[in-house]
Amino acid sequence: MHPYYRTLVDDIATAINGEYSAIQCYKKLAQLAPNDTERNRIKEIRKDEKMHLQAFKNIYTQLTGQQPSPQVTEECPNEYREGIDFAFNDEQETVDFYLDIADQAQDPFIKETFKRAAADEQNHSVWFLYLLTKRR
Repeated sequence: MHPYYRTLVDDIATAINGEYSAIQCYKKLAQLAPNDTERNRIKEIRKDEKMHLQAFKNIYTQLTGQQPSPQVTEECPNEYREGIDFAFNDEQETVDFYLDIADQAQDPFIKETFKRAAADEQNHSVWFLYLLTKRR
């Protein structure tokens, strides 16, 4: 496999694990949420993460011919406020990571998928920041 594809495949595998970890974390945060408004917002974000996970899994399978097996790579805090802070920072870091993947991707579909996901992650980070400021 060409080194370009190896790096891309490794990055997509990392993205898959990140989305899978976020989905598990946001399930916990939704359960810890102090009210329905915040719970529903987190559930909406979690729905986006599930769409990203599915898209990334499809790309991974197309590139490798194999199904990925996602794993939780980051533990989610057990306290709501700490969890929201963790999610905010994670989403912010993910924006840059996805934009890097989009930049290195030569395939227009992969490029667009990761640009779209980066935009979603930026939106999520704004919502988590909002929830965080409400907790002060």
